[in-house]
Amino acid sequence: MNRLPALVLQLGSRMALGLFLAACAPGAEAAAGEAGSAPALLAQHQKLAGQLARSPLRRPLHLESAETEGGLQGDVYAVVDHPLEQVRAALADGAQWCDMLLLHINNRRCRVSRQPEGETLTLSVVPRYDKPLDQAFELSFIRRTASDTKDYLAVKLSAEGGPLGTSNYRVTLEAVPLSDRQTFLHFGYAYDHNMVARLATMAYLATFGSHKVGFTVIGKTPEGEPDYIRGLRGLMERNAMRYFLALDAYLAGLDAPPQERTEKRLHRWFEEVKRYPVQLHEIDLAAYLELKRSDRRRDASKP
Repeated sequence: MNRLPALVLQLGSRMALGLFLAACAPGAEAAAGEAGSAPALLAQHQKLAGQLARSPLRRPLHLESAETEGGLQGDVYAVVDHPLEQVRAALADGAQWCDMLLLHINNRRCRVSRQPEGETLTLSVVPRYDKPLDQAFELSFIRRTASDTKDYLAVKLSAEGGPLGTSNYRVTLEAVPLSDRQTFLHFGYAYDHNMVARLATMAYLATFGSHKVGFTVIGKTPEGEPDYIRGLRGLMERNAMRYFLALDAYLAGLDAPPQERTEKRLHRWFEEVKRYPVQLHEIDLAAYLELKRSDRRRDASKP
């Protein structure tokens, strides 16, 4: 029992900072590991039209989360000002996915290899942004295109094992065109955890992470301010938003000349994160840029 506090801190911080992105929540029709269809995703857009138009997130974006019997699930739905063909081209291979994922503050390295079943993305995630790479854990995702038609794109990532009692990671990106200039995205994620991992994470969130909140408003505080969800769903929502903003920043960089895209994406990710200081603030811009530039110099120097 004397090792429990250390285990709680290690597991909780790793999971809080290293979880990947959102999947299915109450009311969604498909689980995170499943690809749907263009009609189904367009129907979801119609269903969420009111929430997207009146989103408290100050953009057409809807975020959901749920605890399941075996783990956590979440969904990010959003309208972006990019045509589907641009989204398709931007995320056509594993190297592009790696570039996008590395915008997240805790992702320090991403490597691509080819396997018979598809590309493998090995993502190195540190428990805190200021920790060295040798303290990172690795998630190895198999990436494959589930559907690629004129009016529908679906890409799936899956990983059998994760850190400290987590497993069965399922990630889905779906996209349909709304017009020549806009696309509706669903970026989904789910994973399983065992009882030890669940209890340790809950203990972390009740102690060291007790001040951390998500985005879902569950009521009002005594002062009349929004009372945001906490706990496991709050953890999922914070990371869901960070990863959606990574995708958004990556797409935004397409408008810049190739040699300027990385810097534009880094600045865009940070500026968007800064819009939600209660949930996402961790570091100032100078420190974030130096961290990411240092990582790129390190990887560029290796053969």
